[in-house]
Amino acid sequence: MKQSTSNQLFEKLESIRNEIEGVEYWSARDLQEIFSYKEWRNFEKVIKKAAISVENTSQSLELHFVETNKLIEHGKGGKREVKDYALTRYACYLVAQNGDPSKEEIAFAQSYFATQTRKQELVEKRYLESERVTARGKLTETEKVLSQLVNQRNASFGYIRSMGDKALFGGLTTKQMKEKLNVPKNKPVADYLQTTLIKGKDFAASMTNDNIKTKDLNTTTDIVSEHSTNNNEVREVLIRRGIVPENLPAAEDIKKVKRRLNSEGKKLMGGKRK
Repeated sequence: MKQSTSNQLFEKLESIRNEIEGVEYWSARDLQEIFSYKEWRNFEKVIKKAAISVENTSQSLELHFVETNKLIEHGKGGKREVKDYALTRYACYLVAQNGDPSKEEIAFAQSYFATQTRKQELVEKRYLESERVTARGKLTETEKVLSQLVNQRNASFGYIRSMGDKALFGGLTTKQMKEKLNVPKNKPVADYLQTTLIKGKDFAASMTNDNIKTKDLNTTTDIVSEHSTNNNEVREVLIRRGIVPENLPAAEDIKKVKRRLNSEGKKLMGGKRK
C-alpha cells in the first residue's frame, strides 16, 4: 500500500470517528463506504458475523453493537431513515477481521482499530507488520504444497528449496544467508526476511508448483531447474527495481512480531470487558 493511500484511509477513519461520554464509536454506514461494500446487505452480513464472535465470549453484545438509524440523501434533496449500527472500536476491529481480506481498506482498518492510539505512525507500523505476518503464512502454505508435490515424485524438497534460495540470493546458500543475517541455525531464513523477499519467495514457489503439474516434472534435476529459474526471474525483477535480495538487512523474527500483534489484539478485547 502506498503511503498516500494509508494516509487517506487514516484520515477517513478519523473523520467519521464519534465520541459520546468518552466512548468512541463509528457508524456502520460510514464504514461501509470506506470498506468499498456497494450493498448494505452484504456489509450487514459481515457485521452479524462479527456480532456472533462477541456472543461466543463473555462480553456484552449490546455494549459494542448498538442498532440505530441514519438519515441519508434520497431523491432530489430528500432524506430518509435507514438502519445503522453504532460500533465501538472493538466492534469495528471484529468487523474488519470478518471482512474481505483482499480489500486493502479492510487490511488497514484491522490495524487502525487494533491500535489503541490515534497516532498514524503506530497504525502504519502495525499494518506493515500484519502484512509481513500474512505474507509469511502464505509462503508456508505454498511451500507445503511444493513439499507434497516433490515428495510424490520421490525428489528432495530440502535440496530443491536450497537451490531456489541460491538463485534468489545471487549464489549465496541458505546457510550463508543465515550467517549474513544472524539467523539462528534452528530457524528458517524466511522468518527474518523483509516482506518483499517473503512475497518473492512465495511467487517463485507458486510458479514452481504450477509448472510441476503442467509440465509433468518428475525428477529432482527437472524440479531444481524449474525452481531455480523462477527464483532467478524474481531476483532480476527485484534488481531492476533497485533491490538486491542478499543486501537487504534482516527483519525482526516473524514469530516475535506475530506474538506482539496477537498481544495487542488481546489487550483490545480485554480492555472492553466489564
